[in-house]
Amino acid sequence: MSDRPPPGGAQNDREPTTSPRTGVAAWLAAHPPPGPFRPEFWRSPLRGPWLTSVLGLVLLVGITIVAITGLVSYAAYNPRLPVNDTTPERGLLGFYLFDWPTHPSWLYRFTQGTHVILGLTLVPVLLAKLWSVIPKLFVWPPARSLAEAVERASLLLLVGGAVFEFVTGILNIQVFYVFPFSFYPAHLYGAWIFLAAFVVHVAFKLPKMIRSLRSRSIRRELRTGLRDTRPEPPDPDGLVPVRPAAPTISRRGALAFVGGASLTMFGLSVGQTMDGPMRRTALLAPRGRVHGPGPNDFQVNRTAAAADIDPAGTGPRWRLELAGAHPVRLDRAQLLAMPQHTYALPIACVEGWSTEQTWTGVRLADLARLAGMPPGTVEVFVESLERGGAFGQASLSARQVADPRSLLALRVNGADLSLDHGFPARVIGPNIPGVHNTKWVRKLSFHPAA
Repeated sequence: MSDRPPPGGAQNDREPTTSPRTGVAAWLAAHPPPGPFRPEFWRSPLRGPWLTSVLGLVLLVGITIVAITGLVSYAAYNPRLPVNDTTPERGLLGFYLFDWPTHPSWLYRFTQGTHVILGLTLVPVLLAKLWSVIPKLFVWPPARSLAEAVERASLLLLVGGAVFEFVTGILNIQVFYVFPFSFYPAHLYGAWIFLAAFVVHVAFKLPKMIRSLRSRSIRRELRTGLRDTRPEPPDPDGLVPVRPAAPTISRRGALAFVGGASLTMFGLSVGQTMDGPMRRTALLAPRGRVHGPGPNDFQVNRTAAAADIDPAGTGPRWRLELAGAHPVRLDRAQLLAMPQHTYALPIACVEGWSTEQTWTGVRLADLARLAGMPPGTVEVFVESLERGGAFGQASLSARQVADPRSLLALRVNGADLSLDHGFPARVIGPNIPGVHNTKWVRKLSFHPAA
């Protein structure tokens, strides 16, 4: 798959496929810069419309699923509620938002896990696709007409948007915030820019992709070894090299390499969305695979130390404040004396990891009644002992408050919560993004739904 230029820097001997040019355009075409701007620089005999179309078809399906699950994830955050949306001037980008359901309880776990794991799995395919079309980025002159200039601009937005979305997404998954902006709004804005370019690109290229896929039998290509690998016929887009080198790998081998890399990414990542033995296979999981013995052995997104939680504030002097029609203060013993309910519910993080545990605690609906606010018509604003930031507060909808499985959890898997898991109390509910399962809760403010 090498792209070494031929010795001596031979000039392009391809016949022009467009009408004769005059003036500046003709001079530019006759004097391309050295290196990648000259077609003979690109020599891999594997490049061509068919291979590009095979990779493009995989990305067309995969990126569509990643985009849908990503936009669904944004809806799951209930961005219309106070403090939940950190995206300024969302405007028309939120046109599709809907009230996020509480049934089934695993829906967010499934959609966000799909978004992250599939995104990681597609990385080798995306890199291979960029390799297959890279000569298009160096076409000289840059544009021969206004239409071509628009197409090149959309191509730059497409490639730039894809790189931005995948790179920032992977950095967020690995909790490596080296970029000088907030991930949450930047990823949303970048997604819409990329999707606009993606839709335009698909609209223009889909007929050509279908023709290219039909031009060669994939079954025959998968049976063709290195000895019989030949370049594709010349194409008007210039993907097929004008002076191809001898192949060093077959198309079958290239597809197997890309597919194997994708399967490896999948295998090293998917375990973080599961419990049991599969968790140990998640070598790329940012939160690790083993979290200590006992009932609290599951992922910790943010430790008490990282949140600057003073253990003394979680001890006997801790009190839960309820704000509503009349204020109430409860200590942990009083909460434990209330009717306790137990449910198996998942925690699913935007980073892609998820786990299901068995939680015991007091229903948020019962706490709303205690504060004099009828559940079903009230939202709740949750405040943590952790001050400031996205982790220290959250709003839950009236539907989430009213669901009988929404708990102020006091215990997990039959044991008290550990400090890192939110002792003395945390929110847990069905189909709620992990960041809204607030830990170290100090106050619940119930108010009429907007």
